[in-house]
Amino acid sequence: MDMQRKTRIAHLAGPTATIQNTPPLVTSNKARARRNLPLRTAPDGAPLRYDALRLQRLAAPAKVYVEQFSAHPLEADADDLYGPPDGWLAPDGTFSPDKTGPDDKPVYEVELMPEDGLYPLPYMAVQADGSPWEEEMAVPGGPDDKARQSFFPDGSRSFEEIDRVSIWVDGLASPISRQAEVDFFRIMPPGGYKKGLPANRRSDKGEGDIPPELRGREFNAYKPYHLSTAPARPSLAKITNETQAIADSGEYDGLIWTQGSPQVEETAYWFNLLIDTTLPICGNAAQRPQGQISADGPKNIVDSITFIRSGKWKDEEGRNRCGALVIQEQQFFAAREVAKADARPGGYVATGGHGGILGQVTHKDDIHVQYVPAYRHTWSSEVNLARLPASVQAVARRDGALVPVEIRVKDDEGRLTEEAIPSVSIVKEGGYSDESWETGPDDLSDMVALIEHKLSLGRLAGFVTEGLVPYGRLPSGAREELLLRAAYSGLPTVRTGRGAMEGFADPFPLVVAGSNLTSTKARLLLMACLMKFGALPVAADPLAPTPEDTERLAAAIVPFQKVFDSH
Repeated sequence: MDMQRKTRIAHLAGPTATIQNTPPLVTSNKARARRNLPLRTAPDGAPLRYDALRLQRLAAPAKVYVEQFSAHPLEADADDLYGPPDGWLAPDGTFSPDKTGPDDKPVYEVELMPEDGLYPLPYMAVQADGSPWEEEMAVPGGPDDKARQSFFPDGSRSFEEIDRVSIWVDGLASPISRQAEVDFFRIMPPGGYKKGLPANRRSDKGEGDIPPELRGREFNAYKPYHLSTAPARPSLAKITNETQAIADSGEYDGLIWTQGSPQVEETAYWFNLLIDTTLPICGNAAQRPQGQISADGPKNIVDSITFIRSGKWKDEEGRNRCGALVIQEQQFFAAREVAKADARPGGYVATGGHGGILGQVTHKDDIHVQYVPAYRHTWSSEVNLARLPASVQAVARRDGALVPVEIRVKDDEGRLTEEAIPSVSIVKEGGYSDESWETGPDDLSDMVALIEHKLSLGRLAGFVTEGLVPYGRLPSGAREELLLRAAYSGLPTVRTGRGAMEGFADPFPLVVAGSNLTSTKARLLLMACLMKFGALPVAADPLAPTPEDTERLAAAIVPFQKVFDSH
């Protein structure tokens, strides 16, 4: 990295991202008093002592006077080290360069300018009917057209706020802009323009007007809670294609992806498998919205920028040796192992029991990379976008028969298609699942229906089981038999252990052993493998497979297993 220039960063906005969310904009008591509205009060009935200050823009210059020695209670204790104030303010508000009376206060004269950027100020807005804002909704529990949005439509505002008011370890602001130049991309954002946006008002790197956007289609947020949406499975194609194009552009030194804290671990691993790049990809999330007490998102973002700028991720040939990372709470988690354990500080853990934390940022913002993954990732991944075939075969049930269906994995420009994204379900079961000795096995109709549903889709599909530790088998032998029948029908199964196991699932010739992956990570890897290898060979009669059918199935499992053993 050329440390004489700023690092070039692409920020990719992902869905449901608390790191790009803010607490509700609540009408301040200052505004309520001005409009004779009821004040927000403490439990004792007294008005709240302070209004929440929200970052806003000045419309015109404003001159203010700041009392000297008010930035810290011990400034005055060292008053002999300070220069003189700009002047004095009399009790009647008159400013003078000289002290004119015993009650005059020493002050600094500050002219605040609109071009200075955001300033923390009381929130003065009220609703159209004159009532105060109390939450995101104009009507509690109301429809979408009565909802405000607390999530940002791209990363530009959150990055600006961090740069404007966050204080770095050296006491200065601008922790982002002093290091990096950032472009913002709305890959699958958490906020959207429901009324559209003209091209000349765009803050992201995009072209043309933004047409009106729909919640659940162009953007996805979890608040207001009753309107919560999440992106559909086919949206992985868009996420993959746009991320790959940005990585291939040659304009950036690294990428930062922000997403909801429970899901960032999944997309980071998907990038680890699918994105063919030698650049670093850092995933960031937050346990608390931006501006809330002890917000963690700003530090995570700045740490990602510092990590990318450091170049500590490079191997001898300048390629990323760390794979995709999730950087949280000053630690670098390998995408393969990271998992959210709880919504609290220290709430991210490394799964698998054998590492997963590659290094850290120290309290002085020094970067230390101590370990690198032994498994394949990004540019070396066997299932990255460049190594996927143009098409593979899936299996579909048509008129009672299982028939091959061609699935176009990539279009003529090498972009991943939506139809290629496989449908993979996680099946979990605990002990004591059979009904009784008398009635025999538990009702398996749900499992039969799920298998038939997969076969009816006519797309790539499979299963991940979360079973015993470390073996990966389900406690129910009857369900295991059903999944074996699914394998003879073309639908592969990957076995993983329950929870965040530390052991490795046992190999078995007719299913894939999911290594020490969690079931959620194994699901993503199986999806990638299906796009690489297609469906398994179908037996003439899945209910009565021949030895030749079994031999073909075992041979088809081998390439899946090789990928699971190395990714």
